[in-house]
Amino acid sequence: MATRYEMTPIGTIRTPHTEPGKTPIQPVFARGIAGRVELDPELEPALDDIEDFSYVYLLYVLHRAGEPRLHVTPFLEDEERGLFATRAPARPNPIGLSLVRVLSREGPVLHVADVDMLDGTPLLDIKPFTRRFDERPDAEDGWQDALDEDSVERRGRRGCGLPTGDGS
Repeated sequence: MATRYEMTPIGTIRTPHTEPGKTPIQPVFARGIAGRVELDPELEPALDDIEDFSYVYLLYVLHRAGEPRLHVTPFLEDEERGLFATRAPARPNPIGLSLVRVLSREGPVLHVADVDMLDGTPLLDIKPFTRRFDERPDAEDGWQDALDEDSVERRGRRGCGLPTGDGS
């Protein structure tokens, strides 16, 4: 039998998103949408030096995801794909990952932008984005390489009311 791990949320993510169907599917489609990370007060010292980073990864519980499925139809496409070739939320371990922009810090609260998670999302961890470690200029995007950009923008925003990159 596999080893089990128990995790306790370290805080809560606050965003304006309350409806899953109107929440952008990734931070790139939520540019400029502000939120905050409310860390448990006893963990406040762990935020020291975080404001020196432009971006951080938030790892969190997809607390409103459905039952896990092995095949899903991604938000950006109409064709079914293997779950692990997507970022769909219905996963065996409902862990989300988002790269958000750091705006400021006030004590145990981290103000961020580009939030694509639902309000009240339980936070598991924060890790800094580092160009030295995270940049991969030779990366390929699998099935997503064939998608047209206009469709990706429209589907990615999912009716959240943000303007598109062309000013519309």
